[in-house]
Amino acid sequence: MIETGLSAAVLATMGSVFGLLIGSFLNVVILRVPLQLKAEWRRDAREFLGLEAEPSAPLTLSRPNSRCPNCKVPIRPRHNIPLISYIFLRGRCNACAESIAPQYPFVELISALLTAFFVYQFGLSVVTVYGLILSYTLLVLTGIDLQEKLLPDQITLPLLWIGLFANLSGTFVPLTDAVVGAIAGYLSLWIVFWIFKALTGKEGMGYGDFKLLAALGAWLGWQMLPMVILLSTTVAAAVSIAGIIFAGRSRDTTIAFGPFMAVAGWIAFIWGDKILTAYLALFSL
Repeated sequence: MIETGLSAAVLATMGSVFGLLIGSFLNVVILRVPLQLKAEWRRDAREFLGLEAEPSAPLTLSRPNSRCPNCKVPIRPRHNIPLISYIFLRGRCNACAESIAPQYPFVELISALLTAFFVYQFGLSVVTVYGLILSYTLLVLTGIDLQEKLLPDQITLPLLWIGLFANLSGTFVPLTDAVVGAIAGYLSLWIVFWIFKALTGKEGMGYGDFKLLAALGAWLGWQMLPMVILLSTTVAAAVSIAGIIFAGRSRDTTIAFGPFMAVAGWIAFIWGDKILTAYLALFSL
């Protein structure tokens, strides 16, 4: 841990400001990565079919500059200050007065709170760095999956490898537990997927879910996977049932499972050992 001489409260405050800035970038990732993937898929499909490529402007995480999705007017820097601009503009575009999606301030706020939490709890340490990498990535995956029902390989696979790298020196769990966790995480949902498909003829989840659980296994070790699976599936089932009863949704309506795993994985990362200890003590195991 790096000693700064600053109190934990001051570090947490500084961390929250940094988290707001990171949250603004995470919003860009959530919005543009799916667009980049769709453009790549269209380009590959047209090439496969022997069609001419569609003319399109390059889209990266930095270009073009942010603009209102409704009126396409570029957003001025003073209107793009994380969270503050949203409050100042009362949640509306300065040019066309169209409502700004609440996702933007929400992601920025969650990012700020996550950063403040880690800096306050663990200071300027390796645990904080890795913890924020995991938290930011899970936040991005949650945002993308909620909007697109997609967990991109470009994000889930690096998350898996970073988890294994972090545990080379046993930062969170022994390397053996991390490797077994990655394997068990993938195979457990893969097996469920094929059993469900054999019985119903339907695909109950996407391959991105397998890879996300594998990544969580690489970070948390195989011991935490039952907790992640139990917590995520229980809450997901409750949300689905509530949607059918109170919102009149069809039983065939699909929901994104990634966010439930992301939240369950984060809880296990922070409090998993305490939860497991309390559970074993409750049943005297």
